[in-house]
Amino acid sequence: MVGFKNRYMVLEIFLDPNKDLMVDDPVIVTQFNVAKAIKDSILVNFGECGLASSLGSFQVKYVNPITKLCMVRTSREDYQKVWCAITMVSSIGNCPALFNLLDLSGSIKACRKAALSCEEAKFAQYKLLKGGQVTDELNRQMQDCFEKIKVLEH
Repeated sequence: MVGFKNRYMVLEIFLDPNKDLMVDDPVIVTQFNVAKAIKDSILVNFGECGLASSLGSFQVKYVNPITKLCMVRTSREDYQKVWCAITMVSSIGNCPALFNLLDLSGSIKACRKAALSCEEAKFAQYKLLKGGQVTDELNRQMQDCFEKIKVLEH
């Protein structure tokens, strides 16, 4: 018996890339918002049949609203279609957005490793951007996000 083959993508989300970086984001990035934006893009670009074939294993596994990093799972047969649709996403909610693929892997273990290293680098960058004014609450939230990544399963 052969297991179901998946592809995992680590994506970076840029919300409204033309605005000032110090202003808080107008939309909170959640698994629901990201999944809806990707599904809408699949529907627009590949039709109902394309959406139906992609939904079998499509899942947004992880989203960090602080660093704007997310992980998406899709089937090996449909990952190119989903990836194409992700590049054509123009907004999340009412906020313009762009996606950047950071890593593509065939196992959740490799994806977790890539996501952890990206998260650590992005959080260090976030701390520099805020000028060292990171609260204990924010540090705790980031540690929770690191733990969520470490326990992700298929």
